[in-house]
Amino acid sequence: MEQVRPSLLGLDPAAPAFAERFGAFLAQEGLLDRAAVERARRAAALSGDRFDAVLTKLGLLSEPALAAGLARFLGLPLHVPAEGLPERLLPDALPARFVTENRVLPVRLEGGALTLAVVDPFDRLPLESVGLVVDAPLRVEIIAPADFERLAAQLYAGPEAAEPAGALDADHSDTDLQRLRDSASEAPVIRLLDQIIAGGVDAGASDIYIEPTPGSLRVRYRVDGVLRVVDEAPARLSPAIVSRVKILARLDIAERRLPQDGRIKIPVRGHEVDFRIATIPTIDGEAVTMRVLDRSRVTLDFASLGFDADQIETMHRLAAEPNGIILVTGPTGSGKTTTLYTMLRHVNRPTAKIFTVEDPIEYQLAGISQVQTQEGIGLDFPAILRSILRHHPDMIMIGEIRDEETARIAVQASLTGHLVFSTLHTNSAAETITRLIDMGIEHFLLGSTVRGILAQRLVRRLCPACAAPQPDADVLAVHLSERVPAVSRLGGPALRRPVGCEACQGTGFSGQLSIAELMPVDTTLRDAVLRRASGTEIEALARRSGVRSLYEDGIVKAWQGLTAVEEVLRVTSGIEAPPA
Repeated sequence: MEQVRPSLLGLDPAAPAFAERFGAFLAQEGLLDRAAVERARRAAALSGDRFDAVLTKLGLLSEPALAAGLARFLGLPLHVPAEGLPERLLPDALPARFVTENRVLPVRLEGGALTLAVVDPFDRLPLESVGLVVDAPLRVEIIAPADFERLAAQLYAGPEAAEPAGALDADHSDTDLQRLRDSASEAPVIRLLDQIIAGGVDAGASDIYIEPTPGSLRVRYRVDGVLRVVDEAPARLSPAIVSRVKILARLDIAERRLPQDGRIKIPVRGHEVDFRIATIPTIDGEAVTMRVLDRSRVTLDFASLGFDADQIETMHRLAAEPNGIILVTGPTGSGKTTTLYTMLRHVNRPTAKIFTVEDPIEYQLAGISQVQTQEGIGLDFPAILRSILRHHPDMIMIGEIRDEETARIAVQASLTGHLVFSTLHTNSAAETITRLIDMGIEHFLLGSTVRGILAQRLVRRLCPACAAPQPDADVLAVHLSERVPAVSRLGGPALRRPVGCEACQGTGFSGQLSIAELMPVDTTLRDAVLRRASGTEIEALARRSGVRSLYEDGIVKAWQGLTAVEEVLRVTSGIEAPPA
């Protein structure tokens, strides 16, 4: 039987000769510079991995770019799937299991020849196997891994994956559940979810959202606090993808009517990444949120988080107090937990006994006793705190003060010689005092125990690769210095604006930093709390003592060129009015 095959059977992709030839081609075509090629060659030689695999592992080439480069190097066509949902092609040409396991997809039969789209053109065994069973010449095209996963998932999704999600249905037969388990274990589903997860980690996402809609399964990432749509898959894949997540998180796949929470730890790009999983039923099926807890991206260092020298000195001084309460406030996703962990890292020493009470534990800290709540068995914040106090800790971190009972135990702990760290959901530092009073904590107790309050938000950092000077910097600087006099003591402005480039995926921003309102409770503020001053009066006293508001701290960091003025306004809008 005649077979039309590429002229690459003599190439060994694991051999140094391939690395030399393909690397020279990439440099000649301008796809990589010679330094990057040499770096990849050395890494391949040291690890024993294929040169082409190392290129993606090191982030030198994306998988689509590698596929396109290989196609040009080998003289093969690049298969780019058409937009929209394709018809199922050649359903009897190759079994679904063979297709998904070997990543070889029959895509076209014309002129008497069968065209196969392959992820790895060097894997000869699948091509030879197809040649033995298909009575037609073979042609080969290269397809990017993500395109293969998407196309295979669309073409080979079993009928069980096309069933309605049934998020609001009460009854599920054993057969239905087995079908869900089977579909969740199919290779295309596994690879598609792996692709979604790896893409989120690569993008630096804090959250991955897998959301069913009437016409598709939508995937979104929250990167630097901003949501972006990254992919859409056929709606029929929703039950299988959600079931796969639930299986990994050891959740009940039969329960589709109630929200569920779980946790996954899986290797991504060579290192372990934790994910907090939350599912919730919607009218279109179950939606999944995956909170990414990537330890490799977390730096527990105040300066790296965006705090300036004065703020760091103040926090170090507060953390050195022998007792009292230090509070960090802000909405979900404002960096409170990371700031608390950084404080704990600073005070952690062999001579200090430190406990944390968390729901859930986000990162494990060496040398610190961390306890997770389990309300199902009665192990809630108050129960754990009462038990911890019998262990004579020096410091206690409470993940969040949610109710009066937890607040009272925290206050009592601080009164009996413990330093307590915790968080609240409030908009400003001054508002935190009134919130605790509303919870039922007496003002004289707060005046005696609260040592400092840090309200914070996260703003996006300007991309260092493409940020450009602000065109009207001089005019804007005059305007800002009138509103925020503190900037006049910082020297000349370095105001910049976002532009957008390949490094930041066109957003103009890369990473986040904190803007903060750090309010130490000094004698003046303590007296104000004891005489039941209003939140407005406490805030005014704080400003007179030199405490910067969130807006003012944001403008300081924009003045220094770390973020953009527009970004500060976006984050602080609705919290406080800029100074007149």
